[in-house]
Parts: sequence; C-alpha cells; structure tokens
Amino acid sequence: MVNFLVSFFFVLITSVSANNCRNRSGFFTPDGTYDLNRRALLSSLPSNVTANDDFYTTSATGQDPNRVYGLGMCVPGTDARSCSDCIMAASDGLVKNCTKEKEVIDWRMYRNTLCLVRYSNHSFYGSLDMERLRYEYNTRDIQPNVTDFDLTWEALMFGLIEDVRVSYYAARTQVVESSKTNLYGFVQCSRDLSVQNCTRCLQQNVIDYRSCCPGSQGGIVSRPSCFVRWEIEAFLGLFDNSPSRQKDKKSVSTRTIVAIVIVPILLIALGFAIWRKRKSYKAFTTENGYFSAAKRLKKTYDTAQPDNAGDDISTSGSFQFDFKAIEAATSNFHNANKLGHGGFGEVYKGTFPNGTEIAVKRLSKTSGQGEREFKNEVLLVAKLQHRNLVRLLGFCVQGEEKILVYEFLPNKSLNYFLFGDSTKRSQLDWTRRYKIIGGITRGILYLHQDSRLTIIHRDLKASNILLDADMNPKIADFGMARNFRMDQTEDNTGRVVGTFGYMPPEYVTSGHFSTKSDVYSFGVLVLEIIGGQKNSSFNEKDGSISNLVTYVWRLWNNDSLLELVDPVIGDNYDKYEVIRCVHIGLLCVQENPTDRPTMLTIFQMLTNTSVTLPVPQPPGFFFRVRSEKVPLAESLQPHPSTSMSIVCSVNDVSITCVSPR
Repeated sequence: MVNFLVSFFFVLITSVSANNCRNRSGFFTPDGTYDLNRRALLSSLPSNVTANDDFYTTSATGQDPNRVYGLGMCVPGTDARSCSDCIMAASDGLVKNCTKEKEVIDWRMYRNTLCLVRYSNHSFYGSLDMERLRYEYNTRDIQPNVTDFDLTWEALMFGLIEDVRVSYYAARTQVVESSKTNLYGFVQCSRDLSVQNCTRCLQQNVIDYRSCCPGSQGGIVSRPSCFVRWEIEAFLGLFDNSPSRQKDKKSVSTRTIVAIVIVPILLIALGFAIWRKRKSYKAFTTENGYFSAAKRLKKTYDTAQPDNAGDDISTSGSFQFDFKAIEAATSNFHNANKLGHGGFGEVYKGTFPNGTEIAVKRLSKTSGQGEREFKNEVLLVAKLQHRNLVRLLGFCVQGEEKILVYEFLPNKSLNYFLFGDSTKRSQLDWTRRYKIIGGITRGILYLHQDSRLTIIHRDLKASNILLDADMNPKIADFGMARNFRMDQTEDNTGRVVGTFGYMPPEYVTSGHFSTKSDVYSFGVLVLEIIGGQKNSSFNEKDGSISNLVTYVWRLWNNDSLLELVDPVIGDNYDKYEVIRCVHIGLLCVQENPTDRPTMLTIFQMLTNTSVTLPVPQPPGFFFRVRSEKVPLAESLQPHPSTSMSIVCSVNDVSITCVSPR
C-alpha cells in the first residue's frame, strides 16, 4: 500500500512540468522576430548543454527589442542522451504552451531525470529570483511518528544545504529511526548563482514547507533559482552507488537537530533564521572538528562585485578555517609536507583528523604583492564551480598569516610531468595529453563564458594546471585573475602580471588584456603539451634565439609539424589529432588578438572535426635577442610604457620581480 501511494504521488507530480509563462516582461507576436529568435535558441540548447558540462548560458540571440537570453541545465553527471532529451522535451513544451510570453522558466522532470530551461528578453544571469513557481506535497500522512519524521527531514535538509556548496546540487538519504524508513532528498540551484544566493534560495524553500505542511512523505518546492524534492523512495536515479551520487559524508544526527530546533513551531520562520545563524555551523564544527566554532562569514547577495571590491573577503561565503587546525593538519608546516612554492609563498599537504586531505597555500609574510592577490583569489574562486577548476575549500586569516585551503590533488602539476625526465613524460601518452588539452579548454571556456562572471585568468601555464588521481586537469592559482561584467571582455591595466612566454604582445607592451590574452596563453600551453618542452627552453637555432612559438611556426612553413611531437610518445599517436591541435595552437598565438579564436570556437574545433580551420597568421614575436644583462622590462620589443608596472616571471614563479612605477 505504501509503495502504491508513493508511486501515485510520483506520477502526479511528474505529469506536470513546472513551466511558468510569465507575463511580467511583456508579450511577443507569434511567428514574429522574437518568436523566431526563441525557437532558434531553444533548438540549439540541447547540444550546447551537453557539450558544456550540463550547463550553458547563451550569448544573446538577436537584437533589441527582440533579443533573447537563454539558459539550460541538467543534473551534473547525467548522461548526454538523457540530458539532451530532457532539454528538448522542456523546450518543445515551452514552444507549445507559452505562445506569447517573453519570459519563461521550466524545471522539467522527464524520463527519470531533471533539467532546467529558461529564457527571457532581459539578462537574468547571476540574479536571484525568489518567486515561488511550484509548491506541491503529498497530503497522505503515513508516518506513525510525525515528530521523528520532521526531525529527520530537518536533518536531511540541513545536510543537503551544506552539500550543495560543492556542485550546486546534492542528493542524500536519511533514516527515520522510529520506522526505519529511508527519506530521500535532492536539491539543485541554477549554476549561474553565487553560493550565497543558492543557499538563500534553498533556505526559503525549506521555510515555506515547514510553515505549511510538516509530516508530508514527499514534496516539491521550486523557484526560478532553485529546486527541492524529497520522497520516501528513491527517485530520478539520484541514489545509486556511483561515487558522483553517493559520497561518504557524515550525516547530521537527529539528536543534533533536536538540540538545534529550540524555537516553537508557530514561529518557525523566525526560528529557522536564528537557527541557521547561531547553531548550524556550530553543529558542523562539532562533528568535523576543524572549522572555527560558530564562525561563519557574513553573506551578501549582490549578483556581482566590481574588480576593486577585494577589500572585504568576508563577502566571499567561504569557510574560515582555524589556524591551529591548519598547523596541526600540516604538522606545523613541516618541510616533509611541503609540495612546492610560488611567488606568493609555499604550498603544503595537510590531513585533518577525519582523513580529509588538503593543499594549504601559505602567503609569504615578505610578499609585497601578496595581500591583493590573496583577497582576489578568495573572492573569485569561491564563486567558481567546475570540474576543471581547483576547488577552494576555505581560507584562514590570523595576524600576519594568510592561508588558502584547496582540495588536494595527488598528481601535482602538469609542469611536474611535462617538463620532468623521460620517465615522467612517458606517463603522459598522447591519449592523456589530448584529454588534458580538452579539459583545460572546458575550464577556460567556463571562466570566459559560462560562469556567473567573465573571468580572465592572466597566468595560464603548465605549473598552474594541477592533475587529479585520474590525470584530469584542474586550473589553479587565480591570484592574478580579473573579473568582468557579463557584457565586458577586455580592459587595460598599468600593472602587467603573468609569466613571460605565455603573455601576448599587446598585454606586455600596452597593458591591454582580454579573453584573447588567455587564448594566447592556452595556445602556448597546447604547443608545450605536444612537444614536452617549455616555451622558454629553446636555445640557439640557425644562428638566432628562438622560443617554442617561433620554432613551431617554422615547422608550419616547412610542412613538418609532426617533428614537434615529444619523442617519448614514439609513434603511438593519432597524427591527424596532433596536426589539428598544433594548428589550433598556432591560431591561438597569432599576433592580432582579433585573429585568435574564442574558447567556444576552440572547443568546437577540438570536438568537431568537420569544422574547417583557417590558415594561421604569423604569431606575436615579442622576445628580443640580448647577449648582455639588461633590465627585464627592456628585454621586450617594443618597450612597455614607462608608466606601467611589470610583475613577471621568466619560468614558473608567477611574481618574482616588480619594476617601479
């Protein structure tokens, strides 16, 4: 009987999609320009979502007043076919049912998966939308102990809201002790939101339910920005045994929730707010033992921050770790735990008492440039979530100590393997190198186009590409990154930062940087990955000093591109893939930024062999032969402006010298 009721409820709530044809943005004329633009946008959405890690926001389709902005998203890890089918079903439903409204949202459950499709005549990316779209629950109370069920439900929701910080979705199971019933819960936020706004949206969904209908054995609450569902049976294929779904997380006990929920039910909304502010992170601290007790940072809910907003890292929403816990985890920063060092300080491996491994980046007290970069990294990386970006777990500030805490990646950096001895390089066969190129592409594409902010990294190089246990690449070190508004892609600066050999000429000589600056760095990196040699490692060839870029350009002109391939690979590679990658690398390092492709175009070039590649123009040559010692800034041609500050590196350290203003 129980299973029948649950099945009945499941059919009831999945037979109706949560589409919302909103009339607050006006109406369009059927078959008019806006209608044609939205249909074109929706028709391309399934392939774009699956090609971009289950999340895609469009550049606007059409021109004002008929411009259409769109978003598509699936649950991370959904197979491409299921995701595409869900997006397509939602899109078809919106075309059919929303025949005149310019703004539409649909959380669609389709064939055991969930997706979100949204479009509007104005940009909504990154904005928190708290209008309630859907509010459904099962009115059949089958729980013998409602109090125990509600306390378990509270514990489940509490855990889900904690978990969602990692990937903008979370699935958990909690056992109702009195009946030994499993309670399954799932939450998801639109991935263009900040973590703070995601949390805020989910909290409001929980408050809505608690103020209305405690004891319900299943329900859905959704807003444009977030989605919550719970059942007493598994749903949407979210609770299998795969690592991406079931993680070994410590659940919050019912006793803890009993201690937390001290406000009367009649004042539940106020009580929930007080509970979240004063108790929730204390409970997490008690269980894990390494966060500062009850020390959660103040939150803000702005959709974006200006670049100069780096003075207050308390707005980041990241965890603040206790310094003593960091000392204990790293054995007081013992040399045996040292992983490496950079321009801002040293990096150590740490292990918390529960076995969690971390990478600790300790800012050098003598680093004159470090504080700005430290704040920048906390503010930016806390907002970024992607499988090809290193995840920031939190930070620590105590006196002169400034520390960043990252996920630990066991295989060090690409630099370690790529430029090591032949034994290390041989571990990077062509298949792995090609996979690494693809992963870096997706990570930069996310920064440039698909994240809530437009991010320019400004220091892409092999030592800033870390490798996980499966040799998947993750972009690291955002201390020099700059964030733009959604509609901004370039800027000028009087403070040039980065690593020589990876910086494009227009940036070094005039301080002009854009997304095409990262494209240039990416092109150099691709050529290094193929050849297994640093851009700066080339010595005298044919009577002149050459870098890797100029060497590859000569190979192009001589029609001998395969000579670039790292000898340790041998003949075990696909020559067409190699040639295509070298070709793309040369397109990226062209002298004129407008000639360089965007990261979206690069992604299409790598994944679709039917895309024709244009003939590259000569690359930007900005190194000059110098036999005598000269100031670093003078070794560039043409000379940079005397009003510029050059923060640079010849090899791996991002900041090693600063020429005075």
